[in-house]
Amino acid sequence: MRVDLTRAGYLEPQRNGAEAASRHTRRVYDIVAPLYPLSSRLFHSRAHRAAVSALNVPNGARVLEIATGSGEMLNRLVKANPDGQTIGIDLSPNMAARSQANARERFASSCVHCQAADVRRLPFASESFDAVVCCYLFELLPEGEVPKSLAEVRRVLRPGGQLVTILVGQNKTSFNSLYKICTKVAPAFWGRQVGTKVVGLLGTQGYTINTDRHVGQIYYSSRIISATRL
Repeated sequence: MRVDLTRAGYLEPQRNGAEAASRHTRRVYDIVAPLYPLSSRLFHSRAHRAAVSALNVPNGARVLEIATGSGEMLNRLVKANPDGQTIGIDLSPNMAARSQANARERFASSCVHCQAADVRRLPFASESFDAVVCCYLFELLPEGEVPKSLAEVRRVLRPGGQLVTILVGQNKTSFNSLYKICTKVAPAFWGRQVGTKVVGLLGTQGYTINTDRHVGQIYYSSRIISATRL
């Protein structure tokens, strides 16, 4: 006899917990949206430059950035892809709106659009992007949602398309210890380190890893992964 766990109610606590965490993260990033550009410049700009260098797609491509944040990376992507279509999404409507306004002001002749959306349910057709970029995204997801989200990213990426993701590094013991403290103080903002897990999942979800490097900036450690969807 097959038991439907969803109807029986066994999966509801986990599902409700994930949705509550998602709503809390969205509220936090809506609030910090005006201040987040400073954080990006101080701790993430070197990693962003390295990620764009790792992105091996021609001008004219269809590129998706998931979790645009304040839009620093989105601007870099539009600059590298002026004749293509660059789409950005963020869980925070405020972040998405700020990213779009800034990108359209700086690159008025380019095709760029941002909207609020959840990586677990991407509002795009399958195999519709040449490249997908995710910066510091998976750290903020509930642990059980990371494999599901990676599978959703793979769904919208065409075969042979490229995924570039920036993860919080795990290569320095002192940094790892400090990050754990930050996680306890403000989990919705800092998330948790999941780089080792994500890299392992890429191998099981049909990706070939092309490059894997660490970049440091003011003690902050970032890991940049470039992978091709098989």
